[in-house]
Amino acid sequence: MSKKKRQLVLGVFLTRHGHHPGAWLQPESVGGGDPDFAYWTKLVKTAERGKFDTAFFADFVGQGGDTIEGIEKRASFLEFEPLTLAGALAGVTKDIGLVATVNTNFNEPYNLARRLASLDHLTGGRIGWNIVSSLGEGAAKSFGVEDPLEHAARYERAGEFVDLAKKLWDSWEDGAFDHPNRETRTYLNPAHAHPAHHDGKYYKLDSLLDIARGPQGYPVFVQAGNSDTGREFAAKYAEMIYASAQTLEDAQAYYNDVKRRMPKYGRHPDQLKVTPGLSYAIGSSEQEAQDKYAAVQNAVDFSGQLNLMGVEVSGYPLDGPLPDNLPEPANGKGRWIQLKTLARRENLTIRQLILRFNVVRGHRVVIGTPVSVADQIEDWFVNGGADGFNLIPPVLPSSLDDFVDLVVPELQRRGIFRTEYEGRTLRENMGLLRPPNQFAHEDSERPALLKAG
Repeated sequence: MSKKKRQLVLGVFLTRHGHHPGAWLQPESVGGGDPDFAYWTKLVKTAERGKFDTAFFADFVGQGGDTIEGIEKRASFLEFEPLTLAGALAGVTKDIGLVATVNTNFNEPYNLARRLASLDHLTGGRIGWNIVSSLGEGAAKSFGVEDPLEHAARYERAGEFVDLAKKLWDSWEDGAFDHPNRETRTYLNPAHAHPAHHDGKYYKLDSLLDIARGPQGYPVFVQAGNSDTGREFAAKYAEMIYASAQTLEDAQAYYNDVKRRMPKYGRHPDQLKVTPGLSYAIGSSEQEAQDKYAAVQNAVDFSGQLNLMGVEVSGYPLDGPLPDNLPEPANGKGRWIQLKTLARRENLTIRQLILRFNVVRGHRVVIGTPVSVADQIEDWFVNGGADGFNLIPPVLPSSLDDFVDLVVPELQRRGIFRTEYEGRTLRENMGLLRPPNQFAHEDSERPALLKAG
C-alpha cells in the first residue's frame, strides 16, 4: 500500500488581541479585555474554515499581587481558562482540534486526567494537552509556592505526571462499558479494569479513573521545549512541538536533533510533528505587507519596564549592546540562548532585540504576498525544517482572516495542505497513531466479552 502524501500541520495560537504587543493599538483590533465567548467562537470557526489542525490556547497563570507596576500597559493576560474554553468550544465546532495549556505545577494527575478524558469524549476526540512545567514568580506567589523546584526537576516531575496520567487513562480497556448483561446482572467484566498503582518520587496514587477511555486513548501531547532538557522531554512524550527558529538552518538543526532522540524511547520520528511558531504580514504587494508590519512595530512602547524574554533590561541603554552579565532566566532557557546568539551574531542593540526577537518571542516572521508567504512555508516544509507551523497572528482577527482567505488556498493549490478534514479525531487528522492500552490483554488471552443484554 502506498504511503499517504505528507501534509502540512497547521495550528493557530489564539489570544485576545493578537501576538504583537502593538496589536491592541491597531484600529482593527477588538475593544477591551472582558471575556467574550462570541469573539473566541468566531476566531476558532475561522481557523476551522481554513481546515487547521488545531486552535491553541496558552495559559499565563498567576499574576502575583505584590505589585501592579506597569499593568496599565499590559493586554496579554486577559484570557479564559483554557480547559473551560475548550469545553465551551466543543459544542460550536466540529473538526478542529482544541489544545489547552495546563501546568503540571498547579494540578494533580487524577483531576487533570479526569478532565481531559471528559473533554476528549465531549469533543469526539479533538482535545490536546500542551504540557507546561514553567514556574514564574507571579504564579508561585498566586499558588503559595515557597520552595519551587529547579528547571530540570520540574521537567522530571512533569514526566512522572504524564506517566501517571497515562496509567489512569488506561485503567479501563477500550469498550469496557459496551457490553452490559441484563440477564446476569453484570455491567462490565472486571478483567477489563486495571487500577493505577503508583508510588513515585513526586506522586503516590491507587485509583481507577471514573470515566471510560477517551476516543483518542490519550489527548494529543503538545510541548514547547527549546532547552536540552525540553528537547529530551519532547523526544520522550510530545506528539506536536511548538518550537522557535528564525532561520532554516537553525530549524533544520532543531528538527534533526529532537527526532534523532526519539528511537531510544521506542518512538518513530513521524509521531512527533515539529511546528515552529510563525508570525507574518500579508499584502497584495510586498510594500503593502511591509506597511502592515511597520504599523505594529511602530506601536511598540519602549517606556517603563522593559524585559527581554523575562530578563529585566530597563536599567541599560536602549541603543546599547546586550550586557554580558545578565542572569539566565528560570524559564525559557532555550529561547534565552537563541536571543543571545542572535544578539552576538548581528551585533544588535537592546531596542533592535525587542523589535526583532521579543515581540515574536523568537519566532520567524514572514512578510509578503500570499504567494511569497506560501513559498517560504513550503521551503521549510520540504527541506527538513518543519512538519508544519503554529501561527502567531500579529493582530486578531484581521491577520487570521488574511491567512485563511489568501494563503491557505495557495497551499492547497500546491497539494501540501488538505482541502477537507479526512479524519474523525485530532490524531487521525494529524497522522498520529492511537496509543494502545498499556495494560490490555492480548486478544488470545483476554476473557471473552460479556454477552450483550
